[in-house]
Amino acid sequence: MTTTRTRAVLVALTATAALALTACGSGDDSAGTAPASHSAEAGATATAGAHNAQDVSFAQSMIPHHQQAVEMAGLAADRASSAQVKDLAARIEKAQDPEIRTMTGWLKAWGEDVPMAGMDHSGHAGMAGMMSDKDMTMLKQAKGTDFDTMFLTMMVQHHQGAVEMAGTEQAKGDYAPATSMAAGIVTAQNAEIKEMNKLLGKG
Repeated sequence: MTTTRTRAVLVALTATAALALTACGSGDDSAGTAPASHSAEAGATATAGAHNAQDVSFAQSMIPHHQQAVEMAGLAADRASSAQVKDLAARIEKAQDPEIRTMTGWLKAWGEDVPMAGMDHSGHAGMAGMMSDKDMTMLKQAKGTDFDTMFLTMMVQHHQGAVEMAGTEQAKGDYAPATSMAAGIVTAQNAEIKEMNKLLGKG
C-alpha cells in the first residue's frame, strides 16, 4: 500500500515538474521572440523617421545655393587676376559639386522634388546669400582686379547665407548625413569667409 502511494506521489511530482519545465520553456521562447519583434518595429520606425521636413528643405535649398556658388567659381579661371582668388574658386567648386550630387541622391531616395540645374536663379533670389541675376551679370562682365574684388565680396555674402542655412539644419534636422554635411559647411565656409576677408584687406 505504501509502495503504491509512493509511486503515485512520484508520478504526480514528475508530471508537475514536466509541466513546470514546459511552462518555463514557453516563457523562454516568448522572451526570445519579443525583443526581435520589438526590434523590427523599432527599425521600421527609425527608417520612417530617418529624415524630416527640415532635411528636405535643406537639400532643396542648398542645391541651387551651391549651384550658384559653383557657377560663380567657374568664372574665376579666365577673369580673375589673383592666383589666390583662382585657387579659392577652384576649391569651392571642388567641394560643392560632390555635395550637390549627394543632396540630389537624398531627395530622389525620399521621393522629393529635385531643383533643376540651370543658370536662372531668379526664383531663389530671396534665399540667404543668393545673388540676383543683376549681380551675376555684373560679375560676368568684370575682369582683373575688379572681378577679384567683386567675386570675393559676393562670395563672402554667399557663404554667410550658406552658413545660416546649415546652422538651421544642424538645429532642426533629423537625418544624420544631412546634419553632418551642414556641420562641414559651417566649418569650411566660415574658414573661407575669413580667408576672403583677408584678401579684401578686412582680416
